[in-house]
Amino acid sequence: MKRLADLGTQGEPFQFRLPKPCSRQRFAPILVIAAMSGLVATAQSPAAWASADSGQFFSTYCFSCHNQKLRTAGVALEGADPAQASAHPELWERVIEKLRAGTMPPPGRPRADAATYRTVASSLEDEIDRAWAAHPNPGRIGAVHRLNRAEYSNAIRDLFALDVDVKPLLPGDETADGSFDNFADSLSISTAHLERYMSIARQITRQAVGLPPANPGLERFEIPLHVLQEDRESEDLPLGSRGGLAIHYNFPVDGEYLIKVRLQRQYQDYIKGMGWPQQLDVRLDGKLLKRFTVGGNAPGRPAASSYAGDGEPGFAGDDSWEKFMQIGGDAGLEIRVPVQAGPRIVGVSFVRELWETEGLPQPLQRGRVITDDQVYMGYANVGSVQIGGPFQAAGSVQDTPSRRAIFICQPTPLATGAAASAANSGATSEAERACATKILSKIARLAYRRPVTQSDLRTLLEFFDNGRREGGSFDYGIQFALERILSDPDFLLRIYRDPAPAKSAASKPAASAPVAYRLSDLEVASRLSFFLWSSIPDDRLLTLAERGQLSNPATLDKEARRMLADPRAVDALVNNFAAQWLNLRRVEEVVVDPDRYPNYDLSLIQGFQKETELFVASTIREDRNVSTLLNADYTFVNERVARHYGIPGIYGSRFRRVTFSNHEQRGGLLAHGSLLATTSYPDRTSPVLRGKWLLNNIFGMPVPPPPPGVDTNIADPPGAAPTTMREKLVRHRQSAVCSSCHSAIDPLGFALENFDVIGGWRTIDEAGRPVDASGSTPSGAKLDGLSGLRALLLAEPAQFPRTLTDKLMAYALGRKTDYYDRPAVRIIVRGAAAHDYRWSSLILGIVQSPSFLMRESQTAQTD
Repeated sequence: MKRLADLGTQGEPFQFRLPKPCSRQRFAPILVIAAMSGLVATAQSPAAWASADSGQFFSTYCFSCHNQKLRTAGVALEGADPAQASAHPELWERVIEKLRAGTMPPPGRPRADAATYRTVASSLEDEIDRAWAAHPNPGRIGAVHRLNRAEYSNAIRDLFALDVDVKPLLPGDETADGSFDNFADSLSISTAHLERYMSIARQITRQAVGLPPANPGLERFEIPLHVLQEDRESEDLPLGSRGGLAIHYNFPVDGEYLIKVRLQRQYQDYIKGMGWPQQLDVRLDGKLLKRFTVGGNAPGRPAASSYAGDGEPGFAGDDSWEKFMQIGGDAGLEIRVPVQAGPRIVGVSFVRELWETEGLPQPLQRGRVITDDQVYMGYANVGSVQIGGPFQAAGSVQDTPSRRAIFICQPTPLATGAAASAANSGATSEAERACATKILSKIARLAYRRPVTQSDLRTLLEFFDNGRREGGSFDYGIQFALERILSDPDFLLRIYRDPAPAKSAASKPAASAPVAYRLSDLEVASRLSFFLWSSIPDDRLLTLAERGQLSNPATLDKEARRMLADPRAVDALVNNFAAQWLNLRRVEEVVVDPDRYPNYDLSLIQGFQKETELFVASTIREDRNVSTLLNADYTFVNERVARHYGIPGIYGSRFRRVTFSNHEQRGGLLAHGSLLATTSYPDRTSPVLRGKWLLNNIFGMPVPPPPPGVDTNIADPPGAAPTTMREKLVRHRQSAVCSSCHSAIDPLGFALENFDVIGGWRTIDEAGRPVDASGSTPSGAKLDGLSGLRALLLAEPAQFPRTLTDKLMAYALGRKTDYYDRPAVRIIVRGAAAHDYRWSSLILGIVQSPSFLMRESQTAQTD
């Protein structure tokens, strides 16, 4: 398996070249948006159409609807010349989309064979792509591009070596039609943003510099109620532990801190698992701080089983027992401990004790039972952990990763005389000013992503002087200047500036159409780092940009490869690109009917998400053919997920790589529980949701929302005999308005009907009938189940790489892709074919493309 370090041939850069046209014939397209007239024609071979007059081709398939008079669906092909497709690319890209999809003409109408579809589409693409390569249209991103929350967090990490999650502290980022949250035109800037940016800047810089907070703080970390705590919950917790959580926490200064545990309660606030003694550990960086014993000591007579909180006479417990169950059971589960400043791991977990209930085994009951029952003789669980402090802070911090990143120098220690008097008076010494200049120059250069000007330094040193004077120390001055950097628009915004328009002899700007211009090396560096790392450029990339060396394709290629090999690239592409492309961020929103699926719990859903993240990361890290995402014979599971999938021999909470023995039922993203659960309703599967998701995200054919006023209710009429989902959708497609989309959506969704709401394999559906996973596409292609759907997707090797490249391009550019981006996508994919459509070939192709390196100006630029 090739690693990222071995990409390419002998270190040659990825070249962005237009391949030779695969066909010189120019054919008229087949585009029928609405029902065609009653023409009867027989499908002809590509050779037959090659020799036929293009006018006859159009008149046979298109003119009856798409003429100047009818203009069906707003499209008129009559009079349009396919030989000059590049003159009207927007129109012909719509034609190509329908040809590639095979969705027109509608079923039952005359149509050419599949080979003719491909030939006609290819000839149109060749004509458009040649013209685009000669005169690229890179499109225009908005002039102001705000950092989103993920980019802000990552920038803080890379500036200060401080791993903090600022997402809860900032307003949410808008997305464009549910796609990516880094689109410039969707990232608004409000008063709330400005207020939060200034507040967060102070919190972060004080923590990074190591200044003690004005008052002790208290943070709460909760475990969701529906997470099972029956196994080891984290690799950061010890072997032999059960439940709890591991908290990565940055202690701001040396001092005494409070760690307080609250046990989990049911819906009437009764503590769970108090019927027997269990041991609870509190650890810091793996070292045991204290072991508590909880449960087994409840005083008085307990309530009748499952009647805790009922209050009904004869069933409630003694008063002392009631108070213990609500208040006393976890009273005193807290410690105060001295902690050194810096990143630490606070671990809270139970000592695992295995047991089995006596009597006849009962089915597992999940869902609402987790909320309702106090499981008196079951496991106690951790509900939340609070970390408070610092109390009795030890003063200034001397050594943390953040201080090592910031304080690259220290002012010379002051002696006696005038220098000491200046320090005592709050004035800045020359040594302090020199060191502050060095520190602030370095941080501002990285934060602003450009060389620092004298004006920048004057402003920052003014803030340093003010902070130094008011705080009374060098560290306070640095903190105040850093706070100013994080509030600066040059940090928060990426600004694109058009070249100045040329002036005419009358000293007025010359008016002409927009033209494409190349981005500066500094702009390319920022675009590259935010694409691959979701963060700011590092020192090496910025230095190359300052020297103008990123204009060299070989240097740019080398840097892109270096950055791809960095772990930050995999993390960013998985957590920011793939998580949005595959809708993984919606996994936590999944709601499942516990009556129909009693084995469901949040631990399973979280396991699904982890499985998909690890799987996608493996394909990127190993630089696999991107089609591995669809046809892989392996995945990553822990015991909970493996049991759900029916994979034997997997024990424990650790995720590991497993190979499927039955590739017909599992393998690839399409069989992942995360994607299947997010495209289902709580009590039933949805072929429509699944089919729409497949078209939008895998086939690359966006499905428009239903037209206004269309009835989307497919429920059986009152009093009618119950029908299957397939029968309901057949009835729904009887409407011509609905059929145009559902004829493509439904068959794809039915191909996944062997998977239930939470991704379990089934042969009987919710109605108790055998699952029918067969169907046919509008082009007539037959598919049956997962294997048939997978075969359809892989039949054309470039189809899925084209979809993925389009998604990656939109994410890389920070804007929606449009018709003028299609040629760039096709050229990248053709070039990637020689490299087996590996992740690196697509990513490097994007980086070298004119769409990535250029931008369209608002006014013309002349010599």
